[in-house]
This record gives sequence, C-alpha cells and structure tokens, in this order.
Amino acid sequence: MIIKDELQLTEAVLAETARADDPRFREIVQALIRHLHDFAREVRLTEAEFDAGINVVARLGQLTTPSHNEVRLIAGSLGLSTLVCLMNNGTEEQPTSANLLGPFWRAGSPVMRNGDSLVRSPTEGPPLYFTGTVVDTSGKPVAGAEVDVWHCAPNGLYENQDPAQAEYNLRGKFYTDEAGGISFRSIKPSGYPIPLGGPTGDLLTALKRHPFRPAHIHALVYKPGYKTITSQIYSHDDPMLDTDSQFGVTGPLIASYVLHSDEPAPDSDVNEPWYSLDYTFIVEPGEAWLPTPPVSAKSETQAAGWAS
Repeated sequence: MIIKDELQLTEAVLAETARADDPRFREIVQALIRHLHDFAREVRLTEAEFDAGINVVARLGQLTTPSHNEVRLIAGSLGLSTLVCLMNNGTEEQPTSANLLGPFWRAGSPVMRNGDSLVRSPTEGPPLYFTGTVVDTSGKPVAGAEVDVWHCAPNGLYENQDPAQAEYNLRGKFYTDEAGGISFRSIKPSGYPIPLGGPTGDLLTALKRHPFRPAHIHALVYKPGYKTITSQIYSHDDPMLDTDSQFGVTGPLIASYVLHSDEPAPDSDVNEPWYSLDYTFIVEPGEAWLPTPPVSAKSETQAAGWAS
C-alpha cells in the first residue's frame, strides 16, 4: 500500500497483521499498534524525541544480562507489573496473595527441609523465623505445594548482585506438609534502593522519585491444579510502604514481623533479639506455570556499580 498520510499509515500497518493465524496474538499486536500510533499522535512526538526513546529501549536490552534484568525493573517502576498482576489474580471478594515477580528470582534454588536455614554464608542481621501456610480460596490447606523463597541481605543486595555472598544465599525451595505449612530460618530483610545505573534510575531521577523498596520476602508458589503466584510479604513498620518505587504494596501483603527481645529463640545458638513472621498464602484454581527467570547467574562485576 502506498502511504498517503499518518492516519492511513495506521490502517496499512493494521491490515498487514490480518494474516496472523493465532487470533489472540493478532489481537495483541493490533492493539499495540493502535496504542503506539495514538500515543505518538497525542504527544506529537518529534523525531529527536523518537530517537531518544529508541535509545532508551536499546539500553534496556543492553543492560539486561544473566545477573540483572533492567526491563523487569522499569516495568515495575511504571506500575505495569502490578497492573498485570491485579488484572489476572483473584477478585475483590476472593483475593489471592499474588504480587510482583521482581527482577531477582533465580530458578534452581536448593530444595530444603522445613525448619532449615536460608543463610549459606556469614550474613549479619537479626534472626528471623518464618512459618507459612498455603490455602485455597475456600481456606483449605494445599499440601505438596512448591514454595520458592528469596530475599535480600541487610546490605540491600541479593546474592546474585553480591560477590561476597555464597551461591543461593538467602534462597531456598520448600514443600508444604499435609497441613499446607512450611517453615524456615533466615535473617530479617531490609528495604533497599533498586539499581540506578540504567534507564530506570534515569527515569526516577527525572520524575524526582526515590528508588527505595520496603523490606519484603519473595515467594513463588507452584502446584499443578492451582494458578502459580509470586508474592512479596512486606514489613508492617517499613516507612516506604506508601511510596514503594515499584508500586507493589497491597493491603493483604503487609504482615507483622514480630520482635522478640526477651524470649528464648527456637535455636539455642541465638542469643540476641529475633523476629518471627507468620503468613498465609492464598492460591486459586488455575494453570500452573513457571515464569522465565529474570536472572540466572551471579554478577561477575561489583554490585556497587549498579547501585551507584
């Protein structure tokens, strides 16, 4: 088709999608084309602005490596990750515990027994004892569910970002017992700034937004017959709950990290204040599937380069 003007151009591009065999794929591509073209027309995008935008997209890909996922990071900072999660999980009447996958999940975490410790290398921080239960939307325990957990160290870094931490430090995979329960020992996570060395950091700076996330523990719950969820359990007293840079905090995901100052800990080697955390994960019937891991390896460079 010989292009006549900007409106006819959009019609021409849409017409070229009609041969796609998959109707859902065709629907998505056509909607993407319409919205992209409408966006450009709405803001009257200049050639210089288009060039700058293309460079941002290219840099997102260039900075996404086996140990860092800049694309996931900016999707969260734009609220897109949370939007997709809210559209696809539970209802207002029957919510689930679904939340952001985040940019730091690694597949292949070691399988552990209930009660084991996630700490694999010296990691300073208050001890934390976690107990959790997986139930369905009617409250029935879900036995045999795979619960993959991970969180950052008190220095604000995940093990794949930090050469000083052992492989899979503060990561582990558990299976729920007949009562739907899991338990493990770790250390209390802290809030942290997201990596600022790429387009996501540039965006937050330009918008005068801070980069911080409230303290949280991640979990990915998987069992055939139930919709796979990723969850984040946020600390009730974190000052960043209302201004999470990734827009991830929802009410049902805020839990109490209980401080025990004068009580004996479950393990005799703990002679300091410790925390306990109990949380119930809610899953719904649906498709069990595993997302593409945002990262797959430890960084070969110093993590400080990303956080600067």
